[in-house]
Amino acid sequence: MKVDILAFGAHPDDVELSCGGILLTHIAKGKKIGIVDLTRGEAGTRGSAEIRINEANNAAKILGIAARENLKMEDVFFQNDKESQLAIVRMIRKYQPEIIICNAVTDRHPDHGRGAKLVSDASFSSGLIKIETSLDGASQETWKVKAVYHYIQDRYIKPDFVIDISDVMEKKMESIRAYASQFYKPGSTEPETAISSKEFLDSLYARAMEMGKAIRVQYAEGLTVERYPGVRSLFDLV
Repeated sequence: MKVDILAFGAHPDDVELSCGGILLTHIAKGKKIGIVDLTRGEAGTRGSAEIRINEANNAAKILGIAARENLKMEDVFFQNDKESQLAIVRMIRKYQPEIIICNAVTDRHPDHGRGAKLVSDASFSSGLIKIETSLDGASQETWKVKAVYHYIQDRYIKPDFVIDISDVMEKKMESIRAYASQFYKPGSTEPETAISSKEFLDSLYARAMEMGKAIRVQYAEGLTVERYPGVRSLFDLV
């Protein structure tokens, strides 16, 4: 199955939190989207690997994406090594995306920055003919993506551009709330974490409003680039 955009997250919920609105906006335009989670988030304080997988599947249904996979790398301890790169190369060659979106280049959680570099490096390796991979016993063709973008996570990074998500903000939040073990839920007996308070969910609205203000819309999400994006006309810009 070929997709237009393949989004990677170090943990289930990274994608929904940081670029769920962008994905929903492009789905509404008829684009096909896939998500690949590197780990099951098994080292997280709340929930478990099994719960996180179920929550990710529920979130995928809310988003309406075409495919979601989990590479089951070791949470916290995965490395940017040959084995991990090849696992991602197989996904890129399988889904043949035009665009990849992945973790923030730097963040409070070390998995995020490490995941960003891992996916970026694998995106390059995917286009090299002498790097051979196979999936389900069949050799894979090389695949070169057109662009790799990075979403913004807990640590504030100035975006290189922002995308209007006003029409899909509530659906984005619905996909986030699918991770009931991780986020605010009245009466929960799980330990408190940095992201489990009601204030954290409120902050997602605040950040989206801040980015939206820059382009005079209600809500937006930002991305950073690895190389300059190009437009054919000044009128392509909001």
